[in-house]
Amino acid sequence: MKQQKLKWFTLVVALGAVMMLGACKKKAAPPPPPPPPAPPSPTASISVDPNTIQKGQSATLAWQTSNATDVSIDGIGAVQPSGSQSVSPADSTTYHLTAKGAGGTQEATARITVTPPPPPPQPVSAGPTEEELFAQSVKDIYFDYDKSDLRADQQSSVQADIAFLNQHANVSFTVEGHCDERGSTEYNLALGDQRASSVKNALTAGGVGASRIKTISYGKEKPFCTESNEACWQQNRRGHFVYQK
Repeated sequence: MKQQKLKWFTLVVALGAVMMLGACKKKAAPPPPPPPPAPPSPTASISVDPNTIQKGQSATLAWQTSNATDVSIDGIGAVQPSGSQSVSPADSTTYHLTAKGAGGTQEATARITVTPPPPPPQPVSAGPTEEELFAQSVKDIYFDYDKSDLRADQQSSVQADIAFLNQHANVSFTVEGHCDERGSTEYNLALGDQRASSVKNALTAGGVGASRIKTISYGKEKPFCTESNEACWQQNRRGHFVYQK
């Protein structure tokens, strides 16, 4: 009996030794290596200053990227990762930037608005000169044959002349006395002088300063019309106004 128990004890000790030996020989498996870090994603920004221009003007396009190896802008092409460039588009344009790198793709946009240039300034009209106004406004005074007194139908012209001349008090002028071709040279010079004086007297009576008015007679020497008929003679019997510069 004692011998049997010894056998069992010996067997148990042997099995335990074998198990311990196996446990010592078996090593734990090493942990798997950590995955490599993911490459960083690109960043991108783009701007234009100013963002509104008139056609023909320029603006500055500026961009900045990181973690990118391939950067391009539509309409411009490949560019450096960061930089700036002067642009002068003819029409409103959206600049589209694409930045590519190992970590992916990033995009950005900037828009510039192009407005038409303002119309050229209209030339400022200086208006008629005082001499031109004088020629347009002051009318000659006509006389009957062999007469130097003012006709009734010429009073409206005289009053219009007075009104203009009083409104332009710095204008000086000459009243020329003219006659038709009939009669002697000496007679018509005297008649022309009377006609010029008659016009001057009417103007001064209306308030026009006498110092502004000169008179001269040309008689029949400077006709306005050269035909020998009453219609032509009527045009030559006049007090004619000449602006003095």
